[in-house]
Amino acid sequence: MASGCASDTVQRGFLPGYEDGEVTNQTARITSLWTGSWIAALIVGIITWGLMLWCVAAYRKRKDDHRLPVQTRYHLPLEIMYTAVPIVMVLVLFYYTDRDMSAIQDTDREADLTIQVIGKQWSWDFNYVDDDVYESGQHLANVGDTMTEDATIDGAPGTAAALPTLYLPVGETVRFELQSRDVIHSFWIPAFLYKQDMIPHRTNEFVVTTEREGVYAGKCAELCGEHHSGMLFNVEVVDRAEYDAQMEALREKGQEGQIPVEGFSRLQDPNPVTASTEGEH
Repeated sequence: MASGCASDTVQRGFLPGYEDGEVTNQTARITSLWTGSWIAALIVGIITWGLMLWCVAAYRKRKDDHRLPVQTRYHLPLEIMYTAVPIVMVLVLFYYTDRDMSAIQDTDREADLTIQVIGKQWSWDFNYVDDDVYESGQHLANVGDTMTEDATIDGAPGTAAALPTLYLPVGETVRFELQSRDVIHSFWIPAFLYKQDMIPHRTNEFVVTTEREGVYAGKCAELCGEHHSGMLFNVEVVDRAEYDAQMEALREKGQEGQIPVEGFSRLQDPNPVTASTEGEH
């Protein structure tokens, strides 16, 4: 048991991860909050189960004892403890959660590039704001036929060549601007250990620094309609040279400009930059 608990998988609380490095600059913070919360919950559980079992054993009915146990109607110190202890536990958990969430969602940090992500039923559009190019995904008609082991990219689970791909340069800070074209979606890259809702007529943002090259799966984490299960995408974290090459490839395909969010432009800009209708799906 001791050797099993020492494994990297257990130490990160069975969260997605890799032994050769952290995926983002927030990986350690999120993992610490997750595992710390479970350790605290386990301690409380052990104490609670221990008290329950102790009461079952110590106060069980004896064979030769037919008296009714003492009935205690009020026990003020015990009732105060029952109230105070949960309050203290919640406050401690709230403190650490607020501390870490404030750091994770610190949108005042400077970013090297901005990517606008647009959720739609049932795919994704990616506007590379600084490079003035875009990628547009189309509804995945048949998930079962597309998401096969042979179709994965570099063997990464949950990826497929037919899905839209979001490219990110490694070692650079990315600002994500999340918007929805129709209903509530949720932008989730499991390997990043973080997700955020995409709400119509509202822009949600977060900033993250990528630290590990690789291919990762992305998906919608909010039940958004009939074909929610097919709202998938790939994420490729590559070096700067490869990232620039992918941006140039988008230009060569004629995908220059920015895809607008219908009726809601980037950060409520009254003069949005539009793209050709070729990118609308």
